[in-house]
Amino acid sequence: MRRMVLLLAVLVLASGCARVTVEGSPVAQAPLDAGSPFDQEGSTDPSSSEDPSSAPIDGEVQGVCAKLKWTDLPYPGAKAETPPTQINYDSTFDQSCRWTTKIDNVEVGVSLRFREGRQITIERTTGDWDVKGHKVTYLDRTGEQDVEPSCVLVVPYDGGGLGIIIIDSSGKFGSVCDQGRKVAEVMIDRETS
Repeated sequence: MRRMVLLLAVLVLASGCARVTVEGSPVAQAPLDAGSPFDQEGSTDPSSSEDPSSAPIDGEVQGVCAKLKWTDLPYPGAKAETPPTQINYDSTFDQSCRWTTKIDNVEVGVSLRFREGRQITIERTTGDWDVKGHKVTYLDRTGEQDVEPSCVLVVPYDGGGLGIIIIDSSGKFGSVCDQGRKVAEVMIDRETS
């Protein structure tokens, strides 16, 4: 049943996709992850005031999502003030946003998910790092056949939990987990701002 719900969520997200242009680079809003690798505690939280089926898939950039800018990412062509590709797309989290673009016809990107008051976990891990006093746990998915080369990271953040997913099969910007670690460093630096 849980897998059916996840599959349905992915299909709903995929059916609402659109394309926009950022500095001449095509930017896709298609889901980069085929099912969330994060825990799904938020989807059954009775205190959640928002019905997942009516959750917005756009909105104003604020909170955690406002702390990361295109210029923090290794991908060329976007200005810092350019908003994320998609905002508030995952109703199982308090905040969600993603930055995606195509490099040589290969989709690359970063997504963030934030949950207030509770940590985010991943079912299995590759390892962890100490990044500026925060334990960053990660799962390197570059060798898995059923997903794009990706790295999933979680970190305790601002009294809750932050999930980061990096997807990049281009090989032009270093390993996906190194990219994820750099995003985690940027977010940790800006945690209290």
